[in-house]
Amino acid sequence: MSLARRAVVVHRTTEYAELLARHGTRGQAEFFLSSRGRSIGEVAARDERARRALAEVVAAVPVSWRLARVERADLDRFLFGPEDVVLVVGQDGLVANVAKYLSGQPVVGVDAEPGRNPGVLVRHRAADTAAVIRAAVAPSGRGVEELTMVEAVADDTQRLVALNEVYVGPPDHQTARYRVAAGRGDAAEAQASSGVVVGTGTGATGWLRSLWQQSRSELALPGPTEPRLLWFVREAWPSPTTGTSLVAGELAAAQRLGLTVESDRLVAFGDGIETDALELTWGQTVRIGIADVALRLVA
Repeated sequence: MSLARRAVVVHRTTEYAELLARHGTRGQAEFFLSSRGRSIGEVAARDERARRALAEVVAAVPVSWRLARVERADLDRFLFGPEDVVLVVGQDGLVANVAKYLSGQPVVGVDAEPGRNPGVLVRHRAADTAAVIRAAVAPSGRGVEELTMVEAVADDTQRLVALNEVYVGPPDHQTARYRVAAGRGDAAEAQASSGVVVGTGTGATGWLRSLWQQSRSELALPGPTEPRLLWFVREAWPSPTTGTSLVAGELAAAQRLGLTVESDRLVAFGDGIETDALELTWGQTVRIGIADVALRLVA
């Protein structure tokens, strides 16, 4: 017997709630903000809009469904089920945060700020949630886009999945040594750099675009649904033992970028979440490429 559908509402603690938790009272929070030239009024107003959006989204969930709510900080401890429809209420970054914990569940991005233009990933208003939920579970699946994701897999089976990009490099973003194999037969090179970034079409509006512009790359940035990744080495340093010939490229289909650690320690993390990283020690190899799962975003 199949389980009933469950709506999982994902949100993050508002700035107003964080201020109250840190300072104890509204008055103390107001004093803290005023000393920095800010008003408690606009922070409280954003909190109220977010609460209203959350309430409206919850009210739109079909009465026959189960309901769960999870805060961003608890995502790594929450177990998503195959029957879930994930309702992300917030900004684009929150969709990226939740994507790595999913395995094909449909995701609805709801903007918590009704007066703002919808984002790239949070495309819907709270008032439209009921209609979008129906599209999410429609048998045709025509209302769902599959956004390409990137994965990093270490030789000890550690695995990391991300929606925007994966960074591999030193935890302090200084200089690390490694050997890079660019998926071109035996092409490999010893390098010293501040790390390597491998990004998707969804990430092409952020860190990946910045590196692409800085390097004046002639590679075409991928689209969000394209099965294609770009990778860039940050600040590769030439020396008698390290080179700079393999500093950018494209990965498609089953291609993988391999990095073998030649420093004491490197880390790999996705979408800027440094607290949830793979730990890589000397001699280990990590391979990065297109993930075997995609973010199923309800469009």
